[in-house]
Amino acid sequence: MPQTYFTPATFRFLRALARNNQREWFQTHKDDYEHHVREPFLQLITDMQEPLAKISPHYRADPRKNGGSLYRIYRDTRYSNNKLPYKPWQGSRFTHQRRHEIQAPGFYLHIEPGDCFAGGGMWHPEPDALKHIREFLGDNPAAWKRATQGKTFREHLQLGGESLVRPPRGYDPAHELIEDLKRKDFVATARFDEALACSSELLPWTVATFKRVAPLIDYLCAAQELEF
Repeated sequence: MPQTYFTPATFRFLRALARNNQREWFQTHKDDYEHHVREPFLQLITDMQEPLAKISPHYRADPRKNGGSLYRIYRDTRYSNNKLPYKPWQGSRFTHQRRHEIQAPGFYLHIEPGDCFAGGGMWHPEPDALKHIREFLGDNPAAWKRATQGKTFREHLQLGGESLVRPPRGYDPAHELIEDLKRKDFVATARFDEALACSSELLPWTVATFKRVAPLIDYLCAAQELEF
């Protein structure tokens, strides 16, 4: 049977958290967080295990309450000028089984009032990983174009992230993929609204989005010499 996970109460809680981002308020409303945000998200992650394994047997949907696919709601304020203690959103990452050995691309789902999206790729790859991606792009332009310029990709996904102003050192400004070689992030996303988030279509829509972004993930895995 199709299942719903989130409800309007999910978004009411997140909006209220954005307005009342204080530890005292959160502790008073923690049961609402557990019931309307965390528990349904963990159930969605559990239900993502089987379809994700069909997309790639090397990726994991981990429904553990701590240390799994679900991001913590608590912000790390140690090195940030923003000292607000909580994230007014909830996200989950679906990671490669070898991510602790080597930086790997991943799939992602984000729930936030006015900014829900799903997709995947590599956000802010470390210098070595970025070097490998650019070298791979330079050597394999046709496969990149197949992964990111096909009709289905263009109709449903949008490449995003930051880019250099000038071409990276050592690359021809006339290279056919120079705009992609200038990228500092290699991510593609599709946005959705709260109505879909609160419907039984959320899981199948997310699975379909992950399937569409899979060629990009596959390409980035190849650049990192990872299995897909």
